[in-house]
Amino acid sequence: MTPKDLVLALFSAAFLNHDPEAARQMVSTDYVQHNPQVPTGTEGLMGLISLVGQAGMTATTHRVITEGNLVVLHNTYDNADAFGASSLAAFDIFRVEDGKVVEHWDNLQPIPETTASGRGMTDGAVEITDLDKTQENKALVLGFVRDVLGGAAPENVSKYMDPEVYMQHNPSIEDGLSGLMAAIEAFAAQGMIITKFEPQFAVAEGNFVFVATDAVMGGEPWAFFDLWRVEDGKIVEHWDVVSPIPSEMAHGNGKF
Repeated sequence: MTPKDLVLALFSAAFLNHDPEAARQMVSTDYVQHNPQVPTGTEGLMGLISLVGQAGMTATTHRVITEGNLVVLHNTYDNADAFGASSLAAFDIFRVEDGKVVEHWDNLQPIPETTASGRGMTDGAVEITDLDKTQENKALVLGFVRDVLGGAAPENVSKYMDPEVYMQHNPSIEDGLSGLMAAIEAFAAQGMIITKFEPQFAVAEGNFVFVATDAVMGGEPWAFFDLWRVEDGKIVEHWDVVSPIPSEMAHGNGKF
């Protein structure tokens, strides 16, 4: 199986069929877990599968982005109260080696009833196009992250996006560059100033680019998992899942 096929099969076994023994066949014996609440290793995953099965948690996958041995799933979890809310938006990232899933990262965020832009956290475009532009689009997005979000050269923003064409799925931010800048100013006024924004890895496929970032906001550690869609050399759409990084975890692997 391809990495994508393997990850989708594992995800189906774990979160749709709640079948730990089927899932066990697809993960390595030294499976590395980065979800802060779940113990690392194969048995930690088996326990999670049993828990979500008992809770009746269901999952819907909206997008799948694959590059090399990394596979990103953009998901919604329902009946997810065991993880903090009845409905959660999530990004799950899996690493595949030698025909087994060997590592997992994720970020989860409660889905609010209303959003600033009127868009949901997971709706919008899904079609993967422009496969020949994957690396070009990846470089564009990483430049935007470095210059605009990381603050290296925010004056270059028009190089990366049309100020008027930026469809926003973050529930707190309105569309367009004006919406993004207004949100940054509002967060700063609340003391939520970003002082660190360091991408840990990026996964790109055609017109979609995912970036996982280790950040410090308001003096506290946060994880930003972002997905951007690129069209004709400009960023046009954005989804994210943002969560604080807890000081205590069920393992020693860290968030990243």
